[in-house]
Amino acid sequence: MTRPRRHWLLNLLIAVSLILCLMAFVAHSRTWKRVREDRVQLLTGFYYTEIPYNEIDSLSWKEQLPQLERDHGFSFWANEKGRFKDSLFPERPVYIFVDDLRHPKLKISYRDSLILFLNFADSVETHMMYELLLRKTEGVDDTDE
Repeated sequence: MTRPRRHWLLNLLIAVSLILCLMAFVAHSRTWKRVREDRVQLLTGFYYTEIPYNEIDSLSWKEQLPQLERDHGFSFWANEKGRFKDSLFPERPVYIFVDDLRHPKLKISYRDSLILFLNFADSVETHMMYELLLRKTEGVDDTDE
């Protein structure tokens, strides 16, 4: 008795689905940054934000994330990404682009009310971002980068 063969279209659909899932995982697995003269652009999966240097209100280091309610986003392993709500200020979104929960996070307050928690998988890269943002907000323009 012979087994019926799977149709080639079903095989193609399975392969395309696996490739799309792999691409989505890679896109969300880290935070991609692009440093411009007047702003920094951050992309992680579906989440994108631009932070103009002249609109940064404060920079600080945090060891842990505060208790927040997830509006939409996801977590996997030591990553945390998405938009969250603070119970004290539910109308103000809090963005979290954290590649490693075990490392310190950079808290960026910008545009008077927006908050972003950020770190990269490499803690040296996070410290370099902090130094860059600190220089740019203090008005010292460094063109060597």
